[in-house]
Amino acid sequence: PALAEGRVANDMEALQAQRAGDETLDHDDPVEELFEDQIACADLIILSKSDLMDAAGTARANAIIGEHSARAVKIVPTSHGKVDPSVLLGLGLAVEDDIENRKSHHDGAFDHEHDDFDTFIVDIASVANPDELAKRVATVAEEENVLRVKGFVEVGGKPMRLLLQAVGPRVNHYYDRAWTAQDDRRSRLVVIGLKGLNRPAIERILAG
Repeated sequence: PALAEGRVANDMEALQAQRAGDETLDHDDPVEELFEDQIACADLIILSKSDLMDAAGTARANAIIGEHSARAVKIVPTSHGKVDPSVLLGLGLAVEDDIENRKSHHDGAFDHEHDDFDTFIVDIASVANPDELAKRVATVAEEENVLRVKGFVEVGGKPMRLLLQAVGPRVNHYYDRAWTAQDDRRSRLVVIGLKGLNRPAIERILAG
């Protein structure tokens, strides 16, 4: 609500007093500049206290964020301070160790308190070029409101498995280890986004 009214904190005077009394601060940049720097560097933005704003207030807050963000950063609205930690910190559910059983396990983590998010697994074919897949993952983040993507991918002709993870449109991938005889050698990606994801469109883009 403060942002919707043009402030970067609810009580600017109290914030300034707190900063003035903090001896660990070795600089005194205006808090507005810190806000702008944080927005410019963010991969994901949590818009807190959304339950206290009407549609017009939310639109104003989003517009202010958009003025300082150089790229398409996902904004997650929260009510009563609740947001699923999977969205903030990654899947956090040992996807790397148990991708075959991840669908039922992961679905179970999204209980009734976190029904603002959709999650599902997408199986794709072996890829020839990891960078091309990364571009497709960035595309679904930009076009389909996907927040996070993570999983393992089989790259044609490579004995190593590729670990891919993305926060919004920022995608990282690297070979983490060799495939073993015990591995289910296939490509699977877990997708998390805000409620109402267009699963067919996401699957089509990721398939290439």
